[in-house]
Amino acid sequence: MTKNQKKMTIFALTWPIFIEILLHMLMGNADTLMLSQYSDESVAAVGVSNQILSLVIVMFGFVATGTSILIAQNLGAKNNKTAGEISIVSLGANLVFGVFLSIILFVSGKPLLRMMDLPEELLSQANAYLVIVGGFSFVQALIMTIGAIIRSYGFTRDVMYITIGMNILNVIGNYFFIFGPFGFPVLGVEGVAISTVVSRLIGLAAAVAVLLKRTDKALPFRLLFRFPKEHIKNLLKIGIPSAGEHLSYNGSQMVITIFIAALGTEALTAKVYTQNIMMFIFLFSVAISQGTQILIGHMVGGKDYEGAYKRCMKSLRLAIIISFGTAVLFSLFSEKLMGIFTSNPDIIKVGSVLILLTILLEPGRSFNLVVINSLRAAGDVKFPVYMGILSMWGVSVTLSYILGIHFGLGLAGIWIAFIADEWLRGLLMLWRWKSRVWVNKSFVSSKAV
Repeated sequence: MTKNQKKMTIFALTWPIFIEILLHMLMGNADTLMLSQYSDESVAAVGVSNQILSLVIVMFGFVATGTSILIAQNLGAKNNKTAGEISIVSLGANLVFGVFLSIILFVSGKPLLRMMDLPEELLSQANAYLVIVGGFSFVQALIMTIGAIIRSYGFTRDVMYITIGMNILNVIGNYFFIFGPFGFPVLGVEGVAISTVVSRLIGLAAAVAVLLKRTDKALPFRLLFRFPKEHIKNLLKIGIPSAGEHLSYNGSQMVITIFIAALGTEALTAKVYTQNIMMFIFLFSVAISQGTQILIGHMVGGKDYEGAYKRCMKSLRLAIIISFGTAVLFSLFSEKLMGIFTSNPDIIKVGSVLILLTILLEPGRSFNLVVINSLRAAGDVKFPVYMGILSMWGVSVTLSYILGIHFGLGLAGIWIAFIADEWLRGLLMLWRWKSRVWVNKSFVSSKAV
């Protein structure tokens, strides 16, 4: 165990993750805020394209998730050599997978957007963004994998610094391409896409340098494209079910976006603005859940099951309290927050109602974020998928249509469906954690290096 691993605490791990995710969100919000000065239509176009890109990022995440859990468990079990091998194998796997999906997005932009029932006036801008950002999405696949490796070794601050740099570059690029200072060409959506890609490429170079430094160049790069059967099997055993849960969620969100598209461009834009604000509410829970996952992975690898159990429960209580308090605070200033993005009174009014409903939504989401990540870290990855698919499609999608479309409640009805889904899944995950079935699902056995 390295000196850094011995010092790991929930606070030491979580605050850099919090800053990192905050900056990721700011990058997305910078795109949205700057584009809102360009046109509301551009915001809606990028929002729909990002629905597709989010689905692709989930596909990359299945390797990154498996990587994070396997490395954490092996480090906790003092299997440092195996942890290094897994790091390199996962990089090679996500590179190959990333290039494959990038090609698909580059050549199939418009067909994919038409499947989303996108209004025709938004198609050209949405396609430009999807082709440029999607065509280089393999870069994001590598960044995600390297980030998972570095975090699992306990160096969460390094990933935070890389994200800070990427955000600064992205905002500068957006400014030049949207507002055109010094005679720079105003490219709108295309400019935002180019800025995103360039900042990610530079971020990738920095991530590779940090990876080499933190591992003392000791990683077995000879395995980059060899894919040993045992490591791939374990990565897939964790990653595929985990990705299944995320894919189910993103797939259900895409269907619900189709429902919202039928309500018109204003409804789509209100959804994008509101969800951009909501991300800052559940940011705390996301950071806590990721820090908890790293700690529980190490604890389970070292056979400290009681410590892992208590860590999850403490993190859950903290996440619920913070998310509820933040949601109440944001609801008090909902109109001013929506006013940052738009001056359209109808969009502001709808968005304010949705932020109010978030007071009920976010505590339920905390259950899912913290407890599901804890279950994954312990190796219990299938149960969340089964329950997730049943709830997301049986509750979220079904109720969204019934309340939002059939009964005409619009976005408010869809948000009520989200609340029912999050709470049902959350309570089921808590029951699973308390059952302690996960104790027997670790992927490693403890041994000395």
